Amino acid sequence: MTVASWNINSVRFRLDIVERFLREHAPDVLCLQETKVIDNDFPHAAFEALGYTYRLLNGQKMHHGVAMLSKLPLIEDRRYDWQDNGEARHIGARLPNGLLVENVYVPAGGDIPDTAKNPKFAQKLAFLERMTRWSANLREPTLIVGDFNIAPLESDVWSHKALLDVVSHTPIEVEHLARLAAAHDWVDLGRRFVPAPQRLYTWWSYRAADWKASDRGRRLDHIWASPAIADKATRFEIVEDARNWGKPSDHIPQLVELAL
Repeated sequence: MTVASWNINSVRFRLDIVERFLREHAPDVLCLQETKVIDNDFPHAAFEALGYTYRLLNGQKMHHGVAMLSKLPLIEDRRYDWQDNGEARHIGARLPNGLLVENVYVPAGGDIPDTAKNPKFAQKLAFLERMTRWSANLREPTLIVGDFNIAPLESDVWSHKALLDVVSHTPIEVEHLARLAAAHDWVDLGRRFVPAPQRLYTWWSYRAADWKASDRGRRLDHIWASPAIADKATRFEIVEDARNWGKPSDHIPQLVELAL
């Protein structure tokens, strides 16, 4: 089975490239972040036409929002408010084989990496702390995917030195993400298949006139697996060319194949 994850930055505005991705790669489950649509306005018909007859939504008008689209039944409807403020940033489900899939959109955290000066940064760290406590109590095989908004390794950014004080790569964020990983012994499947220091980015800013030429990327999106199922992962892929499609998201899709 294949699970894909993509911060689409408005599913209705970019529906054409989501459809292209599904036609070309056909994952069993697609997890979207930043859908930016309330549940009643979600474009159900497009996914139904492509065979994604099972859908779980946690939407919000104009901001945030997550969705799971699946060819397989989605059992349970799991959602956590790890930011404790009502924002739609998580949706999870159990698949028929028992695997839990958790889809999360971690807050970006604003521009200033100072919790006293920037409440959004404080909220981001609090979100990660709550996720860490949840992870510590997790006992079932789980795949957690999504936009974590943190590039933890030096090789996860175009310039470690230039970005040390930039939100998404600061030491305190990296420390928080490391504690989250340790709480469940999560396995970072991206770096299992593409070991550091090999280049592996999932996001490029819209500000670059030519994102590919400048290649100032960051690896903000992740797929992690419980230790019990990490060895079941047989393939990992990013679709970098999607950064060129139509009206692109600033993120690209990533996929993992599991022999379950």
